[in-house]
Amino acid sequence: MKKIKTEIVIDKDISSVWNVLTDFEDYPNWNPFVRSVIGEKSIGNKVSVTCNTSGGKTVSFKPIVIMFETDREFRWKGKLGIKGIFDGQHYFKLEKVSENQTKFIHGENMSGVLVSLMGKTLDKMNKSFELMNQALKKECEKI
Repeated sequence: MKKIKTEIVIDKDISSVWNVLTDFEDYPNWNPFVRSVIGEKSIGNKVSVTCNTSGGKTVSFKPIVIMFETDREFRWKGKLGIKGIFDGQHYFKLEKVSENQTKFIHGENMSGVLVSLMGKTLDKMNKSFELMNQALKKECEKI
């Protein structure tokens, strides 16, 4: 199993950060990585996700929402092709640092036969996560 985990502290209260993070319709206006999430934000539902990688590729997939807990965590699980080739759990977590500061934790846990062959791709994924983190911080703090 491979893991990517990124973090950033945002100078905004947790509810404000959650509201920006889960306003999927506004993603094209600020989010350089996850360009769209379409579908019902409830556990068990499939959503359509489109991402732009830092390498310039656009990737679309249809993961299943496995956690959606207000002001705390949003998580989906997806796969490439059939189960066991490349499976991933992508997550966005919020932790209260203080009344006006929130830690945003953004990551993915990956498994499957292709994971060990994806060294440079994982480095690019990490960069894409960091770009989103910075953009979320900027979007939240301008409000």
